[in-house]
Amino acid sequence: MTFSIIGTGNIAWFFGNRLMTARHHCVGVYSRNKDAAHKLAEALLADKFGSIADIEDGEADICILAVSDTAINTVAAQLSFQQTMLLHSAGAVDLDSITTTKDYAVLWPVYSILKNNLPNHRNIPCAWEASSEKAKKCVLAMGHAISDVLFEAKYEQRKWLHLSAVISNNFINHLLAISEQICADNDLPFSVLLPIIEQTFDRVKNSSARQLQTGPAIRHDNNTVDKQIRLLQDHPQWQKVYKAITGSIQNNMEEQDEIPQ
Repeated sequence: MTFSIIGTGNIAWFFGNRLMTARHHCVGVYSRNKDAAHKLAEALLADKFGSIADIEDGEADICILAVSDTAINTVAAQLSFQQTMLLHSAGAVDLDSITTTKDYAVLWPVYSILKNNLPNHRNIPCAWEASSEKAKKCVLAMGHAISDVLFEAKYEQRKWLHLSAVISNNFINHLLAISEQICADNDLPFSVLLPIIEQTFDRVKNSSARQLQTGPAIRHDNNTVDKQIRLLQDHPQWQKVYKAITGSIQNNMEEQDEIPQ
């Protein structure tokens, strides 16, 4: 299978490297940033690099649209393929954002990808959706080169999964960043929290997160909650986060208690 890539960010490097490792051939890398396109093209042993205007229909089996979510519509509108299948990789963008092309698809890795620390395993869930049988065949061939965990998900499902991924990855990372700063401000090593952080994620592998909830919020330990809110008085935004999550924990558990057994 041959492929080309529009974009030079994290996903472009991830998809490109995985496909090249699986012996698929990159025919071109395209970007407004010629230097970045040249660098990625060299890494992928691509035949050429340049701007979007240099792309030719039929030069590749798949053209990967590895740009920001907000740029997908704009870039796709500049392309009109009859032979090449066009693919985007955004979980929160509708498949039909790229209907200017005959065959199109989505392949979204439910994973945090950084080009300077690319994953070296294949346990990366990837959601796919295709507009036609040809697009389905192409996206599955590409998906199998990238991961061992593929599943079909329409946009109505993907948008909710994307929301869940934002909460479980981006939001949790932000909470860890707050904890890291609190430790630094009080001359405490953040490393002492690593065992309990690891315990949290180990537990949810085999049990319901709801059933594993602990802490002052679920115990309705208002004395501790009030003390900790006061500790955050110099950080009003963190106070709001603390109050909101505490209230959400309590409401969530109360709703569970109301469900008939």
